[in-house]
Amino acid sequence: MSSNQASQQTWLPGSTIGILGGGQLGRMMALAGTAMGYRFITLDPTQDSPCGQVAGQIEAAYDDVDAARRLAAASDVITYEFENVDAEVAALLEKESSVPQGSALLYTTQHRLREKRAIEAAGVPVAPYREITSLESLREAAAELGLPGVLKTATGGYDGKGQIVLRSEDQLETAYEELAATGRELVLEKFVDFQCEISVIAARSPKGEVKSFPVAENIHVNNILHLSIVPARVEEQVQREARKLAEQLVEHLGAVGLLAVEMFVTKDGQLYVNELAPRPHNSGHYTMEACATSQFEQHVRAVCNMPLGDTTLLTPVVMVNVLGQHLEQVIRASGRPSIAVTEYGVVPKLHLYGKSDVKKDRKMGHINLLCKDVQDGLDWVEQTNIWRQG
Repeated sequence: MSSNQASQQTWLPGSTIGILGGGQLGRMMALAGTAMGYRFITLDPTQDSPCGQVAGQIEAAYDDVDAARRLAAASDVITYEFENVDAEVAALLEKESSVPQGSALLYTTQHRLREKRAIEAAGVPVAPYREITSLESLREAAAELGLPGVLKTATGGYDGKGQIVLRSEDQLETAYEELAATGRELVLEKFVDFQCEISVIAARSPKGEVKSFPVAENIHVNNILHLSIVPARVEEQVQREARKLAEQLVEHLGAVGLLAVEMFVTKDGQLYVNELAPRPHNSGHYTMEACATSQFEQHVRAVCNMPLGDTTLLTPVVMVNVLGQHLEQVIRASGRPSIAVTEYGVVPKLHLYGKSDVKKDRKMGHINLLCKDVQDGLDWVEQTNIWRQG
């Protein structure tokens, strides 16, 4: 299908959307799209996957070509819910069915070096970095960029995995040996002395319509997202620039669907893009109740070439992640009045993902705290005591 044909085709409600990946992002996408009248089927190797609980499921490995073709046969249009889906399968489906997102951006964002070069090509700033091919090149890069820095694998890392913070030269050899043993390419990133971390979710349809959501301020604990705060507590000018950069990237990359753009804000208000994710994103979960259109509905609209929805923020909100170690207390608290409306005037909205295997630091759900002021939401998180123990 030519790009011009793709830009003209629209998949209306009643169509079946295939999803590569059956995790919580696929689940919430299916829930939002089902309300619009779409049907869903997912391909995922996990029995009774979170998405499979609310959609049809083909239980197979992500690189199973026959299963991918069955997904294509059952779907009118196909999307993916996380970027570690096999790029070759995505490319095959792009040839044999309708995958508006294509495989090019997936290929780019699966590799940190390719991703950084693509961001730079769009005229958007990234933190200084160097490709690392040997211990000697690491020593040279550390001397050139200065320490502290972060040594990362170019592929496969998430939630802090596959990366080591380097603060002194005597760490270089051990860190290099540890990550080089993975067999993956490596990159050294200069540590940015940032005021805070923010993200913007931008959407683009095949016909070229672009919209972005309000800026989220993100707080991580142990390299895992803990809180997203909206409106972000940064200057309005910084928020405008962040949305401008996200929209610039989604247009330059020709993305279809959502693109999550994570950024550092320095103390003097400079922005550096840290990472991209071509899909719904944890830091966009706040949109589910706090915006006129959720990120999941927007992704469905964009992929199906429907008009994009209004992204207006309706209420201040704090999103807090529920990890494995928090789940039992959160479930118990959900039966008490304090989880509904508290003295802070906060309205919590609980979302659990249907995962049966509960593990420490595994994302099991999230709570959107709708509030009059974000400090009230932050006070709510603190007074529950649930998150104090990590």
